[in-house]
This record gives sequence, C-alpha cells and structure tokens, in this order.
Amino acid sequence: MVDTAHRNDGAEGVAGGVGATALLVAAARAIETHRPDSLAQDVFAEHFVLGAPASKGWPVRLREVPDGDRNPLWGRFARYFGLRTRVLDDFLLRSVHAGNARQVVLLGAGLDSRAYRLAWPSGGCVVFEIDRAEVLAFKHQVLDGLSAAPRATRVPVPTDLRADWAGALPAAGFDPAAPSVWLVEGLLFYLPPAAETYLIDTVDRLSTEGSALAFEVKLDKDLLEYRESPLYTATRQQIGIDLLDLFDLSPRPDSAGKLTGKGWSTSVRTPFDFTRLHGRGPLPERNDALAGNRWVFADRPRR
Repeated sequence: MVDTAHRNDGAEGVAGGVGATALLVAAARAIETHRPDSLAQDVFAEHFVLGAPASKGWPVRLREVPDGDRNPLWGRFARYFGLRTRVLDDFLLRSVHAGNARQVVLLGAGLDSRAYRLAWPSGGCVVFEIDRAEVLAFKHQVLDGLSAAPRATRVPVPTDLRADWAGALPAAGFDPAAPSVWLVEGLLFYLPPAAETYLIDTVDRLSTEGSALAFEVKLDKDLLEYRESPLYTATRQQIGIDLLDLFDLSPRPDSAGKLTGKGWSTSVRTPFDFTRLHGRGPLPERNDALAGNRWVFADRPRR
C-alpha cells in the first residue's frame, strides 16, 4: 500500500476542500513551533505548507503576519491548533506509557507527523495512519525529501474513511485483541452523523480492555449562528477556506454518551480548560466559533 501511495506526489489531495484544512493546521503548528512560548513542536509542519501550491504565501512564523497575534486566523485560531496539538500529544504519550497499548491509530491522519516527532516507548510502538492515498502520498513526498525517520513503526493505510477502513486496518497488521490508542483529531464535524456513529461504533468494536480514545466534537445546535465569527470570516477572507461550507450542519450524535453506555470512562473538556492549565491559548470571547468545541477522552477500563 505504501508503494501505491508513492506513484504521484499527491499534492492534489490537499489542494481544496477538507484536504486544504490539513495545510491550515500544518501552518498553525509551524507558527506554534516558532513561538518563544511554544506549546508544541512540529519541525515538519512548515515543510508541508511550503511544499504545497495550495498554501503558497501562507505564513509559517508569526513575524510573517503583519498584525501578529491580533490576526484572528494566524493569531487566535492558530494558537487554538497549537494548544490542541499539545493536549493530544500528551494524551497519546500518557496512554502508551501508562499501559500496555503499543498500537496507535490516527483516523483522518492528514499531515500528522506524530510518528516522527513524539518520544514513543523504547519497546516499540506501531502507528497506523488512515487517510486518502493522495494525502498520504503528499506527506510521504515531503518527509522523504527531508530524509525524516519515524520514531515508531509507521504503517500508512491509504483508505477513504467512507470506504471499508475497518477491514483495511486489520489487513495492515492491526490486532483487535491487543490494547490500542485511537485519535480522531479535527475530523468528526466534517462527517454526516451516520458516519460519526459508524466510526465510534467501529472503534468500540475493535478496542479491547486497556484501550483509549480521544476525539473532538462541536456541541453547537446551530453552527451558522457563528458564520460572522472572526475566526470563520478571517479564514474565508485570507485563505479562501469556508469552514462552515465544509462542516456537516446536521444535529450531532452524543458520541461521548454512547461510549459511556458501552462501559467506557469518558471525560468531556473545553479547550479553555487547557488554556488555563497551560497559561496560554484562546479564552472565551463574544461571537466565538470555539464556544461549542469539546475534547473527549475515553478509556476502556480493565475488569
């Protein structure tokens, strides 16, 4: 499957639509990396931005933004993505170091470089990256050009999440009988409710005791209420990405509640909780597109 992904550079996979949001997050991670008070380090992020025609001219350092932190997109919104990166980095490392889980699954992996940059257990860890073949091909091209070496065993699974990813994952070597750690970062609000329900049910089915899961949801009843939020308007005006056109606006399922009902231990947090914990990051404001964002952490306890 890796060879198939290498047959083209895959740049079209991040050229528009949801694929372009991977470049937006990469640019935010690059800016965060170069901050003097950085919360997360991703030295590969700027190379994704610089390597894609779709993100030509985007900043990768805050000093390249004329109004700096006052810019809603490259200031507050980018800081949000930097905070999210740190929190989910911590979740992954805590989960694999605290238990016996040695397989990690990144659903909708995009331009995630965690297999390359995190301090995985010395005893070995396998990171499965599920995304469309063209997105993974672009990532391969950039990282291979840097001669980057993963710090865990990395297994790309080039599969559209609308296809049979649940079958492709075991075929790639995933063991449902072993504890696993799952990450669904910045994905669910692009999916229709039925697809989210299928994803959560499938993770539950493929997870044994000792497994863990983190994912991001929006609890807003009406996302269009925030159409004129500075975060959304700046993203539309500055880089031409209308996030609300990409989001599925249907009422969302209660995925955290479903997991609780299936015996998982769940915790639902706001991003602002972690802003206060780390002493930097976004805080609530009026007409806030982040108001409904929640980060859900779930563990399947051992009996």
